[in-house]
Amino acid sequence: MTYRLQFLPAVDLMDGCAVRLVQGRKDQKTVYSEAPWEIAAKWAESGADRIHLVDLDAAFEGSARNGEAVRRMVEAAGCPTELGGGIRTVDDAARALEEWGVGRVIAGTVAAKDPTVVEAMLRRFGPEKVIVGIDCRDGIVKVSGWVEGEGLKAHDLGRAMTALGIRSCVFTDIARDGMLQGPNLPSTAEFAAVTGLGTIVSGGISSLDDLREIHQSAHPGIEGVIVGKALFDGRFEALEAASILHGNAA
Repeated sequence: MTYRLQFLPAVDLMDGCAVRLVQGRKDQKTVYSEAPWEIAAKWAESGADRIHLVDLDAAFEGSARNGEAVRRMVEAAGCPTELGGGIRTVDDAARALEEWGVGRVIAGTVAAKDPTVVEAMLRRFGPEKVIVGIDCRDGIVKVSGWVEGEGLKAHDLGRAMTALGIRSCVFTDIARDGMLQGPNLPSTAEFAAVTGLGTIVSGGISSLDDLREIHQSAHPGIEGVIVGKALFDGRFEALEAASILHGNAA
């Protein structure tokens, strides 16, 4: 059987536009498109398994301002979607899942600050609809758009989420995000092995060789790869990325 990883192109949203930040810094922002739904449709047609959406306004400020853009992207993509950024209450999750049509939500800050909320989300929506995002620098969790630190070790938080019933996690090495320096595969693989979570690689993908390395590692705990800036910068095409991660190309 061909080893297959999920391909998750990422679209970060601010003020309804597709943007990219460097290491999560608002002062390092590039606006790529004022019609992000067109990007979502293009990538879905190119073999995306799921479109990874992040509401940066909600992540930084705690209030969702990109709902209409998210809804239009879900409609345009026609493939599964997930949304992170500012999902901090059961009502936040319900709005994304039930009003905007998102396939699943990613609980990030709240997983570190109040795991009981994640537990309540799981009770209402189930583990197919709720996953977690763990963002870390040097193994320590960062929250609220990466501007706060909780002092938690990523491995400890991951194990706690597994115990609650979470099955999947987006694992981001902040030091690599937006830097096009390649992913931190050893730390990601270690996280997957230690926590037992199906882990999605996030941060630093810069080339098709990065994708080949992840695919060739065939780590049983890694289930997908998020690709953002490299696609927007035209370093490779979505079709090429999908082919490698799906095991259809050398």
